[in-house]
Amino acid sequence: MAIEVFNRHESKFLIDNDTYNNIQDKLREFMELDEYNKTHELYTISNIYYDTKDNNLIRNSLAKPEYKEKLRLRAYGVPQNDSKVYLEIKKKFCGMVNKRRTTLKLKEAYDFVSSGRKPEFKGYMNKQVINEIEYILKLYDLEPKLYLAYDRKALFSRENRSLRITFDTNIRTRREELNLEKGDYGEALLDSGQWLMEIKAEKSIPLWLSKLLSEHKIFRTSFSKYGREYQKFLNSRHEMKGESSICLNHFLVQPQLIPQYL
Repeated sequence: MAIEVFNRHESKFLIDNDTYNNIQDKLREFMELDEYNKTHELYTISNIYYDTKDNNLIRNSLAKPEYKEKLRLRAYGVPQNDSKVYLEIKKKFCGMVNKRRTTLKLKEAYDFVSSGRKPEFKGYMNKQVINEIEYILKLYDLEPKLYLAYDRKALFSRENRSLRITFDTNIRTRREELNLEKGDYGEALLDSGQWLMEIKAEKSIPLWLSKLLSEHKIFRTSFSKYGREYQKFLNSRHEMKGESSICLNHFLVQPQLIPQYL
């Protein structure tokens, strides 16, 4: 059963294919593949991000506040109406990420978000998270804003299952047909051959991992998939109007030295 409530620190790194390939053997000395990756090289995660009509949630997020939150709908692969998906609240406060999600069937999730009315409770749902999402829907007038999918490889530490490393590639987005069942197509968000590497841990990372990052010159960066897409969206709108592009890179990519993570 998927974990529905957890707290952790998340650090992100943009790497190329060579770096990705060069660190895999070392990682496997200390980590094991996600169960699904044992039979598939990658698996697909697809999401619908919700926001207000004026994009208040992502605009607030880009301003780097101490506290921010978002609501998204997540599926593994391309779901059908009766497929089970996850409706998830993601919060970040002072660097700590909190995720709370409940399992729903796809149609139940759509109906819940569009109407604001809780679904009839079933055993696969998390009642507390349902209540929290109901509050979010009352607080904000949300609508589907973005489809975002990617292909993932995930590993877990053999010694501490709370340490997880994921590699996402082929990140694609669209702002039309905002339904998960419509397929996982979209416009590429990153250049070909780029990977978004994320280290997810409750506490500090182990020494062997810190050394690995240093040896391969892998530096931490601030990166938001939704934020990067929103930057591209704003730039394209202004270019269509013949105006100069808006640059938000100082919000989205801020290299930092590894010791700051420890």
